[in-house]
Amino acid sequence: MTARAEMIEKIRRAGVVGAGGAGFPTYAKLAARVDTVIANGAECEPLMRVDQHLMATDPQLILRGLEVVKEITGAGRAVIALKAKHRRAIKSLESCLDGHPGVEIFPLQDFYPAGDEQVLVYEITGRLVPPGGLPLQAGVVVQNVETLLNVARAVQGRPVTEKYVAVMGMVARPSVFRVPVGTALADLLVAAGGCSTDRPVVIAGGPMMGRIAKDLSAPVTKTTKGIIVLSPDHPLVIQKRLTDRANSLRARSTCCEDRACTQTCPRYLLGHPLEPHRVVRAWSYQDVTLALGAAPMALLCSECGVCELYSCPMGISPRMINAALKKEIRKLPGITQVQAHPVHGCREYRKLPSGRLVSRLSLGPWDVSAGWAGELPTPRSVTLPLKQHVGSAAVPAVKAGDRVRAGDVVGSIPEGSLGAPVHASVSGTVMAAGESIIILSEEEGGR
Repeated sequence: MTARAEMIEKIRRAGVVGAGGAGFPTYAKLAARVDTVIANGAECEPLMRVDQHLMATDPQLILRGLEVVKEITGAGRAVIALKAKHRRAIKSLESCLDGHPGVEIFPLQDFYPAGDEQVLVYEITGRLVPPGGLPLQAGVVVQNVETLLNVARAVQGRPVTEKYVAVMGMVARPSVFRVPVGTALADLLVAAGGCSTDRPVVIAGGPMMGRIAKDLSAPVTKTTKGIIVLSPDHPLVIQKRLTDRANSLRARSTCCEDRACTQTCPRYLLGHPLEPHRVVRAWSYQDVTLALGAAPMALLCSECGVCELYSCPMGISPRMINAALKKEIRKLPGITQVQAHPVHGCREYRKLPSGRLVSRLSLGPWDVSAGWAGELPTPRSVTLPLKQHVGSAAVPAVKAGDRVRAGDVVGSIPEGSLGAPVHASVSGTVMAAGESIIILSEEEGGR
């Protein structure tokens, strides 16, 4: 086995997936040969704090992961992209660059969604990813900085058993924690000092692309980046509780076709033929044939939420309509490919400043620093879903009653399938092995 193949295999066995939210198995992404690799530290979702913390406190490990990715892909250029305002992280990274020749830091403007892969590729290289395509088609691999940290650990033989999570919003102590994968969301709230609202609503993920958590016993997974606590009457919570039916009725009755959703769409501004106002209009006519005529452009939607949470004055969610159309589209064969247009001439002037977005979302009081809280005490039990990634779900490699040690494989991927194995995040006894592996910890209260 070549050194390259050995590193890829270590990353596969360690269960490394995109930690920024996508969950694509990293070993598969690194199989390509490219000329540029980008460490994505943009962290453009308001209130998220994990990546900037990791770059400030673990720069050497992130740089080591970036060097591994650079070596595997054969890239000649390696870039760490983060917002210029994250001065502490930049200073920390710069202090380590002497040992990593060829790695550069790219300070980004403070706009949303600076961390979108296609936006990031254009900002750094000037290249356009084809509509509906991947950065690989532009000769680039993009990896989240926490993913790179996991890559560095993987080549040292350490599987993914921990996750860094920011707890923000209406809590006593906004903090960043390192927790075992499988920890309940409720445990994070307790560790952050509890909620400062009587009826907390928890958004799992950022305010733009996150979803309301229906069950606080739900576990932290390999892709959980943060949770935000708000009250039920907060405007963001009200909008996120909008149903498909209510959104369709709102679209049919109130859409004024002012094109604001299109004019501010990050993909439209890159030249992708995505015009959300046209998709809404087609949907509003209740004509499935007409709506499916807009299908190719609906597929281009990244569901970033700009149209829904910033642009539309009528409270319509073009994002929800695009998502509904995608489900229908995937049932059909032979969707027509679309061609890119030139980058919009007004793009530089239509970037959405993060500060303005925070204000529009009514999140100003909670846009605060998050302290490093360190490790959570080992939870009483962890729940490890066997599907925490893109691809095939893992299959149980243990059964109820088995004793496992932290790092043992508890879910394996069938030979030849795309996926990522799941590892025990604590030592203890397996209580259940179905769609999830539940482990009762033998070290409750500390590790």
